[in-house]
Amino acid sequence: MTDHDMIGIASDRLSAAINPMGAELTHLRDAAGRDLMTDADPAFWPKHAPILFPVIGCVGDGTIRLAGKSYAMPKHGFARDHRFEVIETTAASARFQLTDNAATRAHYPYAFALEIGFTITAATLAIDARITNRSGIVMPAQFGFHPAFAWPLPYGAARGDHMITFSTDEPGALKRVDAEGLIADRARRSPLEGRVLALDDALFTDDALIWDPVHSSSVRYGAGAGPALDVAFPDTPALGIWTKPGAAFVCIEPWHGIADPHDFTGDFRSKPGVFTIPPGQDKRIGMAVTLVA
Repeated sequence: MTDHDMIGIASDRLSAAINPMGAELTHLRDAAGRDLMTDADPAFWPKHAPILFPVIGCVGDGTIRLAGKSYAMPKHGFARDHRFEVIETTAASARFQLTDNAATRAHYPYAFALEIGFTITAATLAIDARITNRSGIVMPAQFGFHPAFAWPLPYGAARGDHMITFSTDEPGALKRVDAEGLIADRARRSPLEGRVLALDDALFTDDALIWDPVHSSSVRYGAGAGPALDVAFPDTPALGIWTKPGAAFVCIEPWHGIADPHDFTGDFRSKPGVFTIPPGQDKRIGMAVTLVA
């Protein structure tokens, strides 16, 4: 899809472009037109900010189990691979919706509506998800954001000067990802110095850094001087940070859920990090990105 096909929104401080395929934020630019997101180099990762639903990460054997039946489920779910309907646009906002269909029900046997909204106000882009259960039974799910920000940011600082600073202390170890993309038994020592994660490719040779739980509700990403990005995630109890070593991006990923534990063979409804939505009700999950001068 070309830029011409995307939905653009803007203020006098920020502009964004969203691809209806996956309701994927594809560009976030400052007032001077400098891009704050990944270049999506296919040599590393051809995505920008996929929406993760109804699972986070990998599931064992690529399968979820529900009420005695098995359903194939791709990594991070299927929402990112479906075209969303554009249901509302203004100069500074846009909303997109995916509803269940025969293809989704082959993986996930529930009637649902997933709305993703984007609103720019001054220097802040707010992204909100509304997940509605249209089934007659309780619906289990996971949900996550996966935005990839430019590393380095386009303000002249060296790549090695960039860091992520958590808003509060993050005691304890991190989850470890095994070779199959599942959560290993053995924990990973935290690489934080105080509240600061000094970014380095070596951190990501074994996949993502996973805080579960995360105690902070926001982080600041940038170099020691110059503009930075504040990323707020008040509704998600886990956080992933990831890149491919050598790539020009770092992902800051608020998650409600994590990949399967390596030995998990139970019903999806009992998987760690799954939430449930009663029939006819919805769940809202949001994040926001603010450019701080």
